[in-house]
Amino acid sequence: MDHNRLIRECLKNNAAAQKELYGIYAEIMLGVCYRYTKSLTDAEDVLQDGFVKVFKNLNQYKGDGELGAWIRRIMVNTAINFLKSQAKYQYDLSFVENGLHPISNDNPEIGMSTKELAELIRQLPPGYQTIFNLHAVEGYSHVEIGKILGINEGTSRSQYARARMLLIAWIKKNSQDNKTESYARPQF
Repeated sequence: MDHNRLIRECLKNNAAAQKELYGIYAEIMLGVCYRYTKSLTDAEDVLQDGFVKVFKNLNQYKGDGELGAWIRRIMVNTAINFLKSQAKYQYDLSFVENGLHPISNDNPEIGMSTKELAELIRQLPPGYQTIFNLHAVEGYSHVEIGKILGINEGTSRSQYARARMLLIAWIKKNSQDNKTESYARPQF
């Protein structure tokens, strides 16, 4: 079934069409949700809430861009709202403005797989992880991130710079230790 017909059927509350749309995008979107949460269970909760929003708001999809990109944006927003609403993430999402750290031009050669790098990113504190994902992975500007998270643009830049510096330090430490199997979070 083509996407336009699938969307029309979903708008008619056709359960088979909704199941098909879910089947097409669920696995990819679970990965998106997992980037923002600290557990697969939380990611699955975000995914379900996100798809409820997708089906509820599908009439707002104008067909201007790719449907997957539209769904991704809903998943990212749902994940951010989930983080804001969960007590266990509240402290970790508090952003402190301590002036800007200079962004390092240090780009270490990365001798690890994408999966290993993604796991390293997941080890960042939730606030750093969220901003890093929004900026480096999703492509949001710091102005947009500030609006999404209700923080100052400078705070977004600072948190991103700190996240990047932590990742660089971890990558360097792990490459110096010659650990190719496990990328353990450095102890501070």
